[in-house]
Amino acid sequence: MTVFILVAGAFTGPYVWRDTAARLTAEGAEVHTVALTGLGGRPAAPGEAVDLETHIADVLAVIDSVAVESGGDIVLVGHDYGVHPVLGAADRRVRSVARIVHLDSGMPRDGVPALAAVPDQRLREELIEGGGGEGGVQGGKAGELPPPARDAWPRWGSTAGLSEAQLDGLTALAAPQPLGTLLQPLRLTGAVAAVPVTGVLCTGNGPGIELVQLMVDLGEPAIQALADPRVTFFELPTGHWPMLSCPAELAEVLTEAAAGRGHRLKPAGAAEPPPHLRPFLLDVPERPRERTGNTDLYLPEGPGPHPAVVFVHGGPVPAGARPTPRDWPTFTGYARYVAGHGAVAATVDHRLHAVTDYERAAEDVAAAVQRVRSDPRVDADRIALWFFSGGGPLTANWLAAPPVWLRCLAANYPIMAPLPSWGVADARFHPVRAVAGAGELPIVLVRAGREMAEIAATVEEFLTAARCRGADVEVVDVPEGRHGFETLGPTDEARDAVRRAVGAVLARLTA
Repeated sequence: MTVFILVAGAFTGPYVWRDTAARLTAEGAEVHTVALTGLGGRPAAPGEAVDLETHIADVLAVIDSVAVESGGDIVLVGHDYGVHPVLGAADRRVRSVARIVHLDSGMPRDGVPALAAVPDQRLREELIEGGGGEGGVQGGKAGELPPPARDAWPRWGSTAGLSEAQLDGLTALAAPQPLGTLLQPLRLTGAVAAVPVTGVLCTGNGPGIELVQLMVDLGEPAIQALADPRVTFFELPTGHWPMLSCPAELAEVLTEAAAGRGHRLKPAGAAEPPPHLRPFLLDVPERPRERTGNTDLYLPEGPGPHPAVVFVHGGPVPAGARPTPRDWPTFTGYARYVAGHGAVAATVDHRLHAVTDYERAAEDVAAAVQRVRSDPRVDADRIALWFFSGGGPLTANWLAAPPVWLRCLAANYPIMAPLPSWGVADARFHPVRAVAGAGELPIVLVRAGREMAEIAATVEEFLTAARCRGADVEVVDVPEGRHGFETLGPTDEARDAVRRAVGAVLARLTA
């Protein structure tokens, strides 16, 4: 018999599991929901410091009682913060635990507190400073964090899929979170690494399987362990609280996970070459190239000055990735093609190595644009900026207040609003909001028809906002295209899309 032990996340308790637990029980499983101290369990004693170790002890008590009574295969499920006490307990009861399920949670590491997994960067800073700020952070007793106000839950995760009544209930039943549980580092011996793992990704809140695979392919060191064959994945098209928004679907996924099923990622290097290093779909001749700092220039025929297109890669890209993006076939291919059609092309390496790096990446891009414009072979009044994938949030600054010399802004399969789990609250990196200031700036957006759902949603949100604001947007559709289609398969449809997109951008540069 499978025994599920369910541990809820921050501010919540066993009540969130009611519907999911009922369905698991109806399918023949044994289900226990852990009542953590101060979060549905026993109240803290006067003067008691409730910390992560307190909650680990709560989970251990349930594991020990279940192991004695049933002897079934124990599957520990941790949602959000709940995965921290789950891992701490499993590390000490490795022989009792058959599988750990990370339910829309991060990848906690030894010595790192749960605070590091809080998505909202400003909220993390407030907590480090001792509390205070908007959204219900202030006003609680010493040693505890008040639960979010109704409109502040998105600071902790996407509420997509929740009805108004469910959001009301989540708010009404929420309890203060003991601060020690977020601030005390998790301590692991390493034994828990032997336990099989399943990740359940909620694509309304963060990346799905395809995007995680992309990060593995790029060589991101922190996530290489996810390609271990003992690790499986499932997706749910909902926000951060699937036990409320889709309990039946979650119960089905947990049952499948307990059986060891699910999607397995391919290790980096399993495909040679990886998708982003495969040949560009157009056969373009070599062009003269000059390298200065983080910028490469591809030069057309003639002395100039010529209009210029600056290509901005996406990410995050690991700092140690080699070759760097400006040498990836997509960017060298576009640059040669554009230079062959009479414009200077510039490719740029910038420091978007994590979702917290957008500010310094924006600085790198701005400096590179200035360097390109100052080149005497470039017409400084005719510049186009072309962004890709995770570089989409970098468009916001240029959309909000387009300089007169910016004649076109293009974006291929872009992320046009930071994913909720990124915690990027800075308005400078929200293109959906920034498009209100675009005015008459021409925008060319290349949309992949087989885009990842979580990214496609941001594109549609952007296009809706652009239409409402009367922005000048031309959409180049690639119905069968996938994210990064330029190196995923040389179809006639994809080749035509590249030619149409380049033609649209160059037409606006020379208008």
